[in-house]
Amino acid sequence: QVQLVESGGGLVQAGGSLRLSCTNSGRTFRRYAMGWFRQAPGKEREFVAAISWSGGSAYYSDSVKGRFTISRGNAQNTVYLQMNSLKPEDTAVYYCAADFTPSNSDYTPNQGHEYDSWGQGTHVTVSS
Repeated sequence: QVQLVESGGGLVQAGGSLRLSCTNSGRTFRRYAMGWFRQAPGKEREFVAAISWSGGSAYYSDSVKGRFTISRGNAQNTVYLQMNSLKPEDTAVYYCAADFTPSNSDYTPNQGHEYDSWGQGTHVTVSS
């Protein structure tokens, strides 16, 4: 059973950094593509970043490109989102998600409907 748990959220000043983690205690993410999404108050959920199951490909939304980095842990049961140069507009609940059946080893899904399992989210607040 896949159970995703996010951690690492919190309050940070603009320009600061946070690293989010997503773990699955049930099994490894070895052949799952993984993604991060976020939802700000009063807004729809939006795609942030995705990484292929091979770890060789990553894809980012334009709003975070160059500031955020998605990566997979060596143990293959953790995915990270390193967030640098944070802005107040990055304030949101961040969710990790798993795509159980990516079309190939380098596929990086960026649509919510492509994902099969979601975590409960972790809050990130960036103060100005």
